[in-house]
Amino acid sequence: MSPLLAPKPLKSRLTNGDRLRGLLVRVPAPMLIDMAGANGFDFIFLDTEHGIADQKDIAEHIIAGRAAGLPTLVRIGEGETALALRVLDAGAEGVIVPHVRTATEASAAVRLAHYPPLGDRGFATYTAAGSWGKATAAEHAAKAAATTMVVAMIEDAEGVSNAGGIAKNPGIDAVFVGPSDLAAALGYDAARADEARLEVWAVAAAARRPVMAIVSTGSQARKAWDQGASMVVLNAQSAIDSCLADWAAES
Repeated sequence: MSPLLAPKPLKSRLTNGDRLRGLLVRVPAPMLIDMAGANGFDFIFLDTEHGIADQKDIAEHIIAGRAAGLPTLVRIGEGETALALRVLDAGAEGVIVPHVRTATEASAAVRLAHYPPLGDRGFATYTAAGSWGKATAAEHAAKAAATTMVVAMIEDAEGVSNAGGIAKNPGIDAVFVGPSDLAAALGYDAARADEARLEVWAVAAAARRPVMAIVSTGSQARKAWDQGASMVVLNAQSAIDSCLADWAAES
């Protein structure tokens, strides 16, 4: 896709029921983003919670995504309101907020990502998101309200218990169960965490809220689609490591 032809916003595609394929990138690796665009992916999941968090690196990865025709969602760390502002100003289409445990915390996640009256995000048009000042204040505010996504991560036992209230918040665009943190919270019991994930997915479906899944293989992706995921993200680091291990074992 030409970098001059902006892709349809993820938010509208999700609302239309499209299946969206993403690539999770943790390490400074703009080449992976370019490869994802060449292979028909739909978006980039840039992880700054467990990966890069330098503002320059983040901005360069978002630019790489834009050049490849791929919108970027950025997972921020817990409580990182300032980082949320900066990545959205840099042109990210949304934020993925970890450890959302209650409906109140879901509302806080929405507020940090949106301009007034929906939220508390500081307003500026002279950023990449504001087309470097070419957008008027009204145009920029309208575009942000229509396209900015907030994905709530449920990865604690409390979040599982409160999944209904989290999913019903109209400002939450999708729910993502974090499998590793949830398993740790449940005594490092992966099977129990997967049961909890399905429980959250059922609650989200009842609230008509899309869910996101993270996978490492094609078969895992197919299973996630079959179970009702709307957004499936390939963990690039895990997939590459698996390929390296297979090659080492056979060589």
